[in-house]
Amino acid sequence: MSPLLELDGLDAGYGDLQVLSGVDLHVEDGEYVTIVGPNGAGKSTAMKSVFGLTTHMGGSIRFRDENVHTADTADLIDRGITYVPQSDNIFTSLTVRENLEMGVYVEDTVPENVLDEVFDHFPILEERQQQRAGTMSGGQRQMLAMGCALMADPDLLLLDEPSAGLAPDLVQEMFDRIDDINQAGTAILMVEQNAKAALRRCDRGYVLVNGENAYDGPGRTLLDDPEVRQRFLGG
Repeated sequence: MSPLLELDGLDAGYGDLQVLSGVDLHVEDGEYVTIVGPNGAGKSTAMKSVFGLTTHMGGSIRFRDENVHTADTADLIDRGITYVPQSDNIFTSLTVRENLEMGVYVEDTVPENVLDEVFDHFPILEERQQQRAGTMSGGQRQMLAMGCALMADPDLLLLDEPSAGLAPDLVQEMFDRIDDINQAGTAILMVEQNAKAALRRCDRGYVLVNGENAYDGPGRTLLDDPEVRQRFLGG
């Protein structure tokens, strides 16, 4: 059976600048996969490539065994992929409720059952439905961004540095929320700067270096690998 998502020999970048060279990666249905590595390794580029935000230069990106590297954003969302960028990921002038409704702007009505599931994951969003999003804290904004992505009821949720900029006491809570989303059945592909915490929680991980695969395996195995720890996890 084919993986939910499969990158095979992916070459990608921006314009004429190639960032990724022959990257291989896959995510199974319901799996939690993390991409880690040093700054400039191509982690976010790999994720953006899945969502059609880079220049495709070679290799394939397949979702449910169909090539999607030429698909537009609306088609990818319709197929079951949503993406939460690291920044500028909400409409600050709109209310929490209006942001969530924008997550399903292509639908005629707001699916109340999906909205209830989002509120189950993030109760603060239900409490703050009428609050202007721009007045929320950084952690609350990140929860709102994930809530918006979940409104499309995706099979695969792409998360780019979800803990970036959060106070240390909020990072644990953010990872707990991501665990809950995954355990409810949504596959996760996450790029994360907090590599130790991410590898401790995920099913599998990939380490990218200079735009190429360096290591991959179960998260705990990578976390316990002396070479990976020394080179990328601070020993």
